[in-house]
Amino acid sequence: MPMTEQRLNGIGKQALALVIGIFGGIVAWQVGLPLPWMLGPMIAVTIAAMAHAPVMAPIRLRPAVMPVIGVMLGSAVSADLLGMLGAWVTTLLLLPVFLACAAAWSYLIYRRIGGYDKTTAYFAAMPGGLNDILFIAAEVGGDERRIALAHAARILIVISFVALFFGLVLGVRSSGANAAWTGLGSLALTDYAVLGLCAVLGTWVGRIARLPAAPIFGPMVLSGIAHVAGWVTLPPPTLFVIAGQIVIGTIVGTRFAGATVTEVRRDLLLALPASGGMLIVATGFAEVIAQTSGIPLSQAFLAYSPGGLTEMSLLSLALDQDVAYVSVFHVIRITVVIGTAPLVYRLLRR
Repeated sequence: MPMTEQRLNGIGKQALALVIGIFGGIVAWQVGLPLPWMLGPMIAVTIAAMAHAPVMAPIRLRPAVMPVIGVMLGSAVSADLLGMLGAWVTTLLLLPVFLACAAAWSYLIYRRIGGYDKTTAYFAAMPGGLNDILFIAAEVGGDERRIALAHAARILIVISFVALFFGLVLGVRSSGANAAWTGLGSLALTDYAVLGLCAVLGTWVGRIARLPAAPIFGPMVLSGIAHVAGWVTLPPPTLFVIAGQIVIGTIVGTRFAGATVTEVRRDLLLALPASGGMLIVATGFAEVIAQTSGIPLSQAFLAYSPGGLTEMSLLSLALDQDVAYVSVFHVIRITVVIGTAPLVYRLLRR
C-alpha cells in the first residue's frame, strides 16, 4: 500500500509538472518567444521548482518523445549537405581548443569564486555529457549534487541567452509562428511507416553504435537519409512535435526540484559568469570560423554554444539554421568531453 501511494504521488507530481509546462508553452507562444513549446515549459517549471512546487520530471515519457524529436530534426536535412562538408573542417579542428578554453574559464569560476573542491569544480566545468560526467565524478569523489545543479544552470542560461542573442544581436527571428502545420491527416500510412521505422530502428542503431544521445541522433540520421532519398517528404505531425518539446522543456525545468533557495541562488550566480564566459569564447571562435570557412556566424555560434544537444538542435531548427551542422558538432562535443575528461583529470591529479 505505501508503495502504491508513493507511486501515485510521483505520478501526480509529474502530471503537475506537465500541466505547468503546457501553460508555460501557451504563454510563450502567445508572446512570440522563439521555440515557445520548449522554452515556455522550461522557464515555467523552473520557476515552479524554485518555488518548491511538488513537481517531478516525467522521465518515463522521454524515451517516447526523443525519437520523435530526432525524426523531426532529420526532416530538415537536405541533399545540399554533402556539398558543404568541406567547410566543416575548420569547425572540427578548432572544437577541442574551444572546449579547453571554455572548461578552463568555467573551472576558475567554480574553484576560485565558488570555492568548490578541485574535483567538483573540474567536472562542474565540463561543457557537456551530464550523465556520463556524473558517473565519472562519483567514482573519484566529486559532489554529484553540485555538479548536476551546475550543468542544469548552464543549460538553462545558455538556451535562454542564445534565444535573446539571436533576436537582439543577430536579428534572426524564429520561424515558429509562420511554420507550416503538419496535421495528423497530412501523412499517408506509408509516411507514418517510414517515420516510425526511422524512430525505432534509429534508436536501436544509435545504441548499438554507442552514439551520444542515441535516441535522438540515431533517428535523426535515418530520417535525414529517408528525406534526402525522397522516401518521405513530410516531417512528423506538428502535434507530436509540440508534445515532445513540452516534455523536454518540462524535464529541464524540473532539474532544480528539491534544491534549496540557497543552492539555486548560489548555482545560478556561479553559472552566470561561467556560462557567460563560455558563450563569449564561443562567439570569438564562431567569428574565426565565419571569416575562414564561410560558415554563417549564427550557425557557428549555435554549434559551439554549450547547451544540450536536443535543445540546441531544436533552437537551430526554429531559427532556420543548418540543423545537421549544429547537431553533428554537438554530438562531437559531447563525445570529446566524455572521452577526454577522465584522462585529463588523471593527468592533472598527477
